[in-house]
Amino acid sequence: MVNHKNFQVDIIGVQNIHAIKKGDDISEIILLATKLQDTPIAKQDVIVVTQKIVSKSEGRIVSLNDVTPSIIAKSFAKSSGKDPRLIELIFMESRSIVRSDPDRGILIVETEHGFVCANAGIDSSNVESDSDTVTLLPRNPDLSAKKIRSELEQKSGVSKIAVIISDTFGRPWREGQTNIAIGIDGINPLKDYRGTHDTEGAVLTSTKIAVADEIASAAELVMGKINRVPVAIVRGFDYPTGECSYSSLIRERSRDLFR
Repeated sequence: MVNHKNFQVDIIGVQNIHAIKKGDDISEIILLATKLQDTPIAKQDVIVVTQKIVSKSEGRIVSLNDVTPSIIAKSFAKSSGKDPRLIELIFMESRSIVRSDPDRGILIVETEHGFVCANAGIDSSNVESDSDTVTLLPRNPDLSAKKIRSELEQKSGVSKIAVIISDTFGRPWREGQTNIAIGIDGINPLKDYRGTHDTEGAVLTSTKIAVADEIASAAELVMGKINRVPVAIVRGFDYPTGECSYSSLIRERSRDLFR
């Protein structure tokens, strides 16, 4: 719970969610779990869902045994000590390579979605299978969020909720990872303060707060990486509505001074 002078925000971890399989109905599972712990979804809630369970339900799971590494992937793997099949899969899921350091096994890429991240967001953690199985990012995270939101509203009878699909990304210049929003529906990911005045009366000219990323990051505090809490409810935040897409959070290459 976060207390402020004029408002309060609650973050509720949703437990009792079983291991997700391809074809599982995420909305139905969330509604059942929230009912079991007596925290039903309410109007204005933001439902944060980890990418991992969305990818699993959508069948975005790959066995590395089905991947044939290229010569380039084998060369990178030889220097880095990584699995060449994984390297090849990273290449397959990437639009371009932003930075690479084979000696340290670092591969930063731009995905087809436009995300700049390590290893194209491919993850081998929390996959209920052998070590050769990995998950990929959802093909269209915004569409995934829209589907979950629509079904949650329809089945619960609660209107005006938002859904954020989150994933764990690293950050330039800072140690540690944080959760960010990679799929959005029902919430404008940016709160624009441009044209308003600060406490001293000066006009703000550039401040836009990435509220969707802040919500995703806050939700991780109750979700955790190993707690088996893949969903959280953020309640009490008066979030902006309007344009709903993760693309609003991606800086255009022409204005990106670091690439």
